[in-house]
Amino acid sequence: MPLTGMAFGGDYNPEQWDEQTWKEDDELMRRAGVNLVTVGVFSWALLEPEEGRYEFGWLDAHLERLHSNGVRVDLATPTASPPPWFTLAHPEAMPVTPDGTRLTHGSRDTYCLAAPAYRRAAARIAEALAERYGEHPAVVMWHIHNEYATVCHCEQSAAAFRVWLRARYGTLDALNHAWGTAFWSQRYGAWEQITPPRATQWHHNPGHTLDFRRFWSDEALAAYREQRDAVRRHIPPAVPVTTNLMLPGYQTLDLWAFGREVDFVGIDHYMDAPGLDGDADTAFGADRARSFGGGKPWLLIEQGTNTVYLGDRVLPKEPGRILRSSLAHIARGSDGALFFQWRQSRAGAELWHSAMVPHAGPDTRIFRETVATGEAVAALDEIAGSTVTAEAAVLHDADAWWALDTDGLPSSELDYPGTLKRAHRALWDAGITTDFAHPEADLSRYRLVLAPSLYLVSDEGAAALRRYVEGGGTLLVQYFSGVVDQHHHVRLGGHPGAFREVLGIRGEEHRPLAAGAALALSDGSTGTLWSEDLRTEGAETVTTYAEGPLAGRPAVTRHAFGEGTGWYVSTKLDDAAYRALIDRILEESGVSPELPGLPPGVEAVRRRSADGRSWLFVINNTDRDVHLALSGHDLLTGRPVPGGGLDVPAGCSAVVREEPPL
Repeated sequence: MPLTGMAFGGDYNPEQWDEQTWKEDDELMRRAGVNLVTVGVFSWALLEPEEGRYEFGWLDAHLERLHSNGVRVDLATPTASPPPWFTLAHPEAMPVTPDGTRLTHGSRDTYCLAAPAYRRAAARIAEALAERYGEHPAVVMWHIHNEYATVCHCEQSAAAFRVWLRARYGTLDALNHAWGTAFWSQRYGAWEQITPPRATQWHHNPGHTLDFRRFWSDEALAAYREQRDAVRRHIPPAVPVTTNLMLPGYQTLDLWAFGREVDFVGIDHYMDAPGLDGDADTAFGADRARSFGGGKPWLLIEQGTNTVYLGDRVLPKEPGRILRSSLAHIARGSDGALFFQWRQSRAGAELWHSAMVPHAGPDTRIFRETVATGEAVAALDEIAGSTVTAEAAVLHDADAWWALDTDGLPSSELDYPGTLKRAHRALWDAGITTDFAHPEADLSRYRLVLAPSLYLVSDEGAAALRRYVEGGGTLLVQYFSGVVDQHHHVRLGGHPGAFREVLGIRGEEHRPLAAGAALALSDGSTGTLWSEDLRTEGAETVTTYAEGPLAGRPAVTRHAFGEGTGWYVSTKLDDAAYRALIDRILEESGVSPELPGLPPGVEAVRRRSADGRSWLFVINNTDRDVHLALSGHDLLTGRPVPGGGLDVPAGCSAVVREEPPL
């Protein structure tokens, strides 16, 4: 990681300000305890004002100033925002939408990742920066690009896509088989006939769409590697290189693949709801980040000080949320808390994006809470490098997501990220620390695995899940899972094809429900969105449908398989029933919270070090005080926790070094 101890700071854009403001920044950063800032993310036009001519003097001065003030630097390559001269010189490198519209300069992310001109220019500026600053004492980590996401459908993308397809399939016969092109007379007779899935008359071929998503993720990763390798040639081996991964729904890349390539995972996380929903969302983002890095410490690179995004508006965070959100990420494995950005911009497209120093200046609630957060993060230095262990996991697979995002599915309401978040939320409400895992991974360390939305599962994934249950694991599979293989071909013989034997069931028919419709179940609960006509083939029926054509048919089943158990839920249970089911499965599988008996909204997460020490984070997101029967030393207050236990007031937190460690 970039620092010994915890990192605290954020994106710093001094080029937006004057010398008097820089002097104030120096003083305010000291007051806030800032020890790491990200510099240069959107500075390409200043660093390279015309092709091949660099102006580094201004950056030299800022790096020296930051270094003299004890602030270390995460130096970014500025390639997410090409300068105007690049656009004019290379119009063919601008992105093209599926309907054929070529976008123009005027925002960020105005580039095609597959354009050779862009890739050359990006690698060139990355290497020029590394040549100059590779040994600079202020630079302790490198940050490649910013939030990879932009997709392009231009002719250069088409050419790169065809190269990728040749490497994947070898022959057109193999491609035609994988895509099922015998349907609708789509058989390809030459590679040149294949284009990206652009705007067309009706449904796209799902195999075509799935492979383009796979290709684009690989293309983004290749672009990352090029810049990383250009930087790596000029920096010490111990200096890490990473990029900032992003929220689901914005960045639909294979983040498992990125997690294997970065030196540590870095994420940006912007809360998407107020109240406990927002706290659960924070835990969701943090658990994803830890999981993509294989459980190693990671870093929160961006968050908003006072930002809750609801889509059509931005809400402020309530008092105390800045600290609680930062601690929630650190509890789940981050070795620090950074923000976007240090000082709120007075001009430009994000002038209303919150910051550590708001427009109103340091005499504000936001800055005072920022200072308090910096003090709290500094008190946690001894925790850096420790890790988090989970006994439960939710399966997360980009292929399954992309496949569920294709045309022509039985319901338009099937929501991959929403379904994953619901499963994670049920575990969060139960106080369970949760990993995410890939279906093909070794899952044997988990007592419980949830597969909430595994529409597509590869043969390797199906075999891994079979081994997991056979070896003693508990698996909960939810509706419309195991249906298609890695080529997006339906698994014939009954649903859920990949899991029929493990689950002891056979489905004859999917029966999606009309919008707003619900079916009563035999235990008094209801199901919405989806239903299935099942019969048991060894499984126990736990709940049946109580009305309609499926009355008396299984809705929820349980099957002993090998040494383990496979559960299946064929409908979207109402919230109470879903949580009750999760509670039952948790009890049967032996998965328990770090601190049993806490009310919903009070988080307890434990980090452990290799030398056997442990720290318990308790974050009280509720409006009531809680009493904890534990002992140790609270790092946030600097005081010992007496034998009588610890009170954590409403909206507050504690971080207890446990004695003895657990």
